[in-house]
Amino acid sequence: MKASSYLERVRAYYEATWWDYRAVWQNKESLAVHFGFYDAQVNSHLASLEHTNRFLANLVGLQPGMDLLDAGCGMGGTCLWLAQHIGIRAVGITPVPSQVRFARAAAQKRGMSQRVRFFEADYCEMPFSDATFDCVWACESVCHAPDKRRFYREAWRVLRPGGKLVMAEYMRTRRPLSERQEQLLQQWLSRWAIPDIDTPLEHRQHAQSVGFYQIALQDQIVYVRPSLHNLFQQVQRYLWLGYLLYWLRIRKRAAHDNHVGSFYLWQALQAGAWSYLTLVATKPVGSANE
Repeated sequence: MKASSYLERVRAYYEATWWDYRAVWQNKESLAVHFGFYDAQVNSHLASLEHTNRFLANLVGLQPGMDLLDAGCGMGGTCLWLAQHIGIRAVGITPVPSQVRFARAAAQKRGMSQRVRFFEADYCEMPFSDATFDCVWACESVCHAPDKRRFYREAWRVLRPGGKLVMAEYMRTRRPLSERQEQLLQQWLSRWAIPDIDTPLEHRQHAQSVGFYQIALQDQIVYVRPSLHNLFQQVQRYLWLGYLLYWLRIRKRAAHDNHVGSFYLWQALQAGAWSYLTLVATKPVGSANE
């Protein structure tokens, strides 16, 4: 798939589902479009969304004054949270123009425009110089890339020596899956503008192939499952209404597909087709960019 084709598909998906994310998932505080991490101390939707940021930040040891790139920043919520609560400087990129406008407005409203910046860009071809950032952050965004290795190559390039990549991502449990597992998986992915998801081993190989080391993959589904089930319950409750509105041509195809895809996300998880993992990798000190 050409870069322009997948970017156009991603833009169209997020533009069409803007209302869904705002009405069903997001809130004015977190501005999050990702899933939440639950544990014994975290038992609410808002707290879980913020805990995702805290959890990933702890994995890589973010410190005040660090420069971070959020590759696939959505509405900018993570960048703003990390800048406010940890004291980093952040740059967020997304190929979706409306998300850039929203994120910039949110940064200005919160008085953080000098510390957090947002740009329209492709994370497989970043408009930044080599060795610019201490951390590259990607939360549920690399799934949209047809060739995930291109993302890893760019992440490695823009990181400073000793810098870290941290990801939270959907990963298929194996390749090949059973016929039923693959069908359920594609019923979800095809509706969320996701061409495919890779296995943990494939992600490790991508990271190693471009020069990363100290690669750590951890399955975090136990923390994320309540958030996934929360979405499933909301989707299941109004699935009939979604079909009715689509049949009456009140609801557009892309928004309807997003709704139905969310139903199959849970079905594919229950069938063992995929899981939710974090990946942390380091760019070696003393390494030179290719």
